[in-house]
Amino acid sequence: MGERKRNTVSPLAPHEIRGNWATLICPWNGDDSLDSHRLAAEIDALIGFGVDGIYSNGTAGEFHTQSETEFDLISGILATRCNAAAMPFQIGVSHPVAHTMLARVNRIVALAPSAIQIILPDWFPVTNAEGIDFLRRMADASDGIGLVLYNPPHAKRRLTPGDLTILADAVPELVGVKVPGGDHAWYEEMQPLFRRLSVFIPGHTLASGFVKGAHGAYSNVACLHPGAAQRWWNRMQNDLTGAIELESRIRRFMEDHIVPFIRDRGYCNAACDRLMANIGGWADVGPGMRWPYRSIPGSEIPRLREIVRELLPEFIA
Repeated sequence: MGERKRNTVSPLAPHEIRGNWATLICPWNGDDSLDSHRLAAEIDALIGFGVDGIYSNGTAGEFHTQSETEFDLISGILATRCNAAAMPFQIGVSHPVAHTMLARVNRIVALAPSAIQIILPDWFPVTNAEGIDFLRRMADASDGIGLVLYNPPHAKRRLTPGDLTILADAVPELVGVKVPGGDHAWYEEMQPLFRRLSVFIPGHTLASGFVKGAHGAYSNVACLHPGAAQRWWNRMQNDLTGAIELESRIRRFMEDHIVPFIRDRGYCNAACDRLMANIGGWADVGPGMRWPYRSIPGSEIPRLREIVRELLPEFIA
């Protein structure tokens, strides 16, 4: 990874949000409380791997299970360590309640994140006009820090390239989006947005998506091993053939060994992210999800680690 050109106390512009960004996975104690010491060690490990950035409170961070006190603690630990290391970081303020998201933005602007991740309210899906009103209020509170909109596959309203264009036109503080990607027609329709926003896609599709214009991933692949995911991103810059070959093996592993936990056994996506971190063994995030979500049994880890060792030796610590 090249030398960083700016200190992270400054917000990032769209063209500066690139590459392999790693998520925080909250380490829970046996009594379901947050282990702040293991969280700090996890952040230090990510900084040591030289990832392009770190973000908190995504799906893998189980933002939907956190109290406001825990949200503030996680955000503070991340900001303190990343600002000291000049590591770009984003704080996710996503929450089912719009007013709670707004209050979170007001509290975290002083921590100087590189950007702020948000979702659209979707208990009742918002219209484009309501989405603009929501984003405008969030932008006014963000004090010049750009917004990254997360529109996951399970959102009640999946935004089209046309929807994203309407939002970006109305809210210039929108600097990036995190989206599921799409087929050839989707990439063609997204081309104008690639020139004005940072567009991040799922980690396991990053090499082929990069060829078509995508800028990076808030990466599920980094859950398996952030250092290996970073090396893969770096490889895309000068050896696309090799990077795409590695993607084919990553996709095979995900489809054959991770997706069945979701599709056939009913585990949530975050449980799979946690499982992959335990397979990679790069930090002590623990195997347990927070109540009420089920954890994938730890007995699966040795079996899957051997599969990774054979199929993806680049991702074993």
